[in-house]
Amino acid sequence: MTNADWAAADVDLTRPSSARIYDYMLGGSHNFAVDRRVAEALIQAVPNGVAVVRANRSFLRRAVRFLTDVGVRQFLDLGSGIPTVGNVHEVAQKAAPEARVVYVDVDPVAVIHSNAILADNDRAAAIQADLRDPERIAADPTVRSLIDFSQPVGVLALAVIQFVSDEEYPKEIVRKYAEMVSPGSYLAISHGTAVGETGDEIEDAQEYLSRNTIDLILRGRAELARIMNGFEIIEPGLVYTPQWRPDIPGDVLSDHPERSAALAAVGVKR
Repeated sequence: MTNADWAAADVDLTRPSSARIYDYMLGGSHNFAVDRRVAEALIQAVPNGVAVVRANRSFLRRAVRFLTDVGVRQFLDLGSGIPTVGNVHEVAQKAAPEARVVYVDVDPVAVIHSNAILADNDRAAAIQADLRDPERIAADPTVRSLIDFSQPVGVLALAVIQFVSDEEYPKEIVRKYAEMVSPGSYLAISHGTAVGETGDEIEDAQEYLSRNTIDLILRGRAELARIMNGFEIIEPGLVYTPQWRPDIPGDVLSDHPERSAALAAVGVKR
């Protein structure tokens, strides 16, 4: 077994990656057999699983567009995953060509492919880092070259804090990001939840992922509100991903938002 040309030589092909599973479920090609096996099992457990990840992707587009509308021109995308159509830089720079974006992911495949895509874009880059280490991210030379923390920043944490256990203190991690950015900055978050119509299915998927070395933590509204400390949650509050400021009639799961298996919110630092 050999790695694809776009993969780092030291990528473990026997261990699934949440970023590559997500890529596969969005129709991407930067994934391995082990990722596809886990993804297909998840789709069996959660029949509308593909719609779930697409609803999350649609929330990303709306959140980024909202942030550009309120004047945010720099973005830090934590746990960004593997780029697919409708990435942060595409949405932000379409609305504001001067917008700057740094993608952050722990998966080397995600970072390698991101930087290949961004080779001709001097306002966007990707770094390999763990969102659990805000200090390292803030000090990274690439981050410093693109992000001015004295000006508002849009911090994105979509479908990623759900992989941070309670023992790793997600509330404290988010607090450090709140302290890092200036007033007028925003945090956009989406997070897996067992609340809603798909609760039993999601818990089955959670158990399956755990057996495959991926720990998915499901949280409810009260827990997520506590995690977003330092950011004042704006309207419409913590809602299912399709319910956050929908702008396209008939968008993914808009008719059954309770099936989205994820809650979403945007908060501002005052």
